[in-house]
This record gives sequence, structure tokens and C-alpha cells, in this order.
Amino acid sequence: MSKVAVIGSGAAGLIAAYFAAKNGNNVTVFEKNEKSGKKIYITGKGRCNVTHDCTPEEFLDNVVSNPKFLTGAIYSFPPSKCVQFFEDGGLKLKLERGARYFPVTDNASDVTRCLENYCRNVGVSFNFGEKVLSLGVLRSIMSGIITTKGKYEFDKVIVCTGGLSYPSTGSTGDGYKFAKEAGHKIVSLKQGLCGLNLKGDFYKNLQGLTLKNVNLSVFNGEKLIKSFFGEMLFTHFGISGPIVLSSSSLINRMDLNQIKLVLDLKPALSEEQLDKRLLRDFEAYKNKNISNCLKELLPVAIIAEVLKRSGIKPETQVNSVTKAQRLSLLTTVKNFDMIVASLRDFSEAIITCGGVDVKEINPKTMESKIVKGLYFCGEVLDLDAFTGGYNLQIAFSTGYAAGNAIKD
Repeated sequence: MSKVAVIGSGAAGLIAAYFAAKNGNNVTVFEKNEKSGKKIYITGKGRCNVTHDCTPEEFLDNVVSNPKFLTGAIYSFPPSKCVQFFEDGGLKLKLERGARYFPVTDNASDVTRCLENYCRNVGVSFNFGEKVLSLGVLRSIMSGIITTKGKYEFDKVIVCTGGLSYPSTGSTGDGYKFAKEAGHKIVSLKQGLCGLNLKGDFYKNLQGLTLKNVNLSVFNGEKLIKSFFGEMLFTHFGISGPIVLSSSSLINRMDLNQIKLVLDLKPALSEEQLDKRLLRDFEAYKNKNISNCLKELLPVAIIAEVLKRSGIKPETQVNSVTKAQRLSLLTTVKNFDMIVASLRDFSEAIITCGGVDVKEINPKTMESKIVKGLYFCGEVLDLDAFTGGYNLQIAFSTGYAAGNAIKD
């Protein structure tokens, strides 16, 4: 039996603690907050998107950083096993649009409660309000930890401290400090799954507009990197929403001066189909102005900007719109471009990209290759994925790998 310290009682920490204790080890969780799961509580707007309904192969296609490293962990504890784990623990889940799992109760705190119950049932101890200050390492072997309340001896230490996003939840980069002190490299930290500040000011007139079933393409120079289909919204700073959040994690390590976003407002229609639709609408509204004509095609709030970009005055009579103007309108609807100025701050980012270099971590066990008995799980690692429950699943799978590996 090993004495195991788990630092942090978020998604990765709780599941790591449970499986380590289930294997017969003496496990203590150290949490500097007064309770577990502060970040879980705010995920999914307080509802907690637990995981994504997909195969391991599909899951890895949605991992941005180091999917190869994650392969073993995701196959060992895939989304299907995660769902079964929670349901066996009494937390019923429901599958919503976008293949996302949520608690039936729509209450994120029920996810934390389920995880805590699992832990307490196998004898895990919790030290709340106790911040870990440093690790004890003796000749490249874990010897214990030092906290605000004293010094402890431990054979194994699992670091699950999160990243830098939402620092109000306690994610203040402690794990990176521990990793550096232990000799680990930290890959450059960037905001992930965050809103994007745009250049110009056109978005100010669109503030509050939500667009559904649109397509957002990300270009680096002239090269198409990836397209995202779904929902987005305009804000006081630029754009946000699911497809924008995922885009941010794709571009945050690129030169933003080279990035262009192109929005297709009508992805269900080809250019030929859209042109036919415009011709039908033009015929039906031939004696009206163009602004009124477009109300059935586009949200009212964006019509003025689309017409401005098309070079058509809003009061123009439909029967006087030229073919060149119609084609310009068509191009704008299918290619509404936006230029990124910057990423939103870490305080608004859902996750942190970058972290402990996974080249220095055993992918099967999450154990450090530098210090024996030291493990890293969840967001503290250089692992991240798109929005949709993928990042919580990474926390669960890496936590499972670490906890399940400690069997002696």
C-alpha cells in the first residue's frame, strides 16, 4: 500500500483519488479551496457538459494538442466508460444536441457530489483550505509535500491543479511551479476556448446577435486550417459561442496577423442554390427596398452590414439591383470575413493550452519520467481539445490512468 497525495479536487483529482484508493492505497486530497469542484460548477453554464458521445477515434480527432499521447488513456477510459461510471454512481445523464452529455438534473454540482461520494466510499481523506506550497523530492524520488499547515511524507503525489483559466476557481498555475521545481519543461501557456477580439468596429452594431447553423472557416494566410459548424454570437468585443471557442484553441499559437475568419451565413445552400433563392426573393419583393427583401433570408440585425459590404445602399429598390450587385451580395453572405485582433484574457478562457511537456510523462500512467512517484493529470498537462465535453473527458481519462496505475 502506498501513501498517495492528490493535489487539487477538480475533475482529474477526484477521479484519480478514487481509483488510487480503490486499489488499496491510503489517499489524501489537498484542496486550497473550501470545497471540491469549483471549476466543474461553472462548466457548461452551470450544467456541466460531462463528456461527448463518440468513439475513442472520433474523440482523438477533436484533440488539438498531443492526441497521440492521449491514445492509451482515452481507449482505457473512453466516453462510454465515463458515462457508465457516473450512472453507476447514481448520476443519471442525458444526451443533448451536438452529442453532449449533461446531468439529467442540469446541475453541475451533482457531478462533483457523485465524484466525492465515490471517493468517500473508498476511504479518501480530504484536507480543504490547505494549499500545497512545494513538493518534496529526494534523489529524483517523491518524498512528500509541504503545505501551509505543515510537512507530510508521501510515496506518490498526483498533481491535478488545473491551469490558469478562471483563476477565481483556484486555477492559478500552482502545478506549473511544482513541475518546474521537479525539473519539467512547461510548454508556452495560451488561452484556450475563449472569445476573440475583432479588428474594426462593425461588430458593435451586431452585439447580442446569435447565429445558428452557420459555418466558420479558419484561414492561416491563404490556407484553410479547419471549418466549424454550429452556433456563434456577436459581443461587445467581437465574437464568441461554441464554434468561435473551438477556433480560438486552433489559432492561439499562430501569428494572429495571418489569421482570417470567414463566416458562411447560409452553409446549407450552395452558391448556385443561394443565387436562385435571391432571384426568387427579388421577384417577390421587386417593388420593395433591398433591406426588406432580405428579412426572410438573414437576421434583421446583420442585413445592414451585409449590404454595406456588398456595396448596396439599404434603400435601393430590388428591381434596380444589378447582376453584379446581386453576385456581390451572394459572395458576402457566403464569405463574411472577420479579422482577429487578439484572444480574450485568461480570466475568460475556459481552458489553458500548453503546460507540462508530455514528452516527459509516461502516457500509460501519467507518471513523470524525471521524478519517480510524481504524476500529472488534467489541464496542467499540455493537452487540450475543442469544446463539447472533450476537455473534461481528458481530465477523467488522465486521472483514471494515474489512479489506476498506483497499485503497490
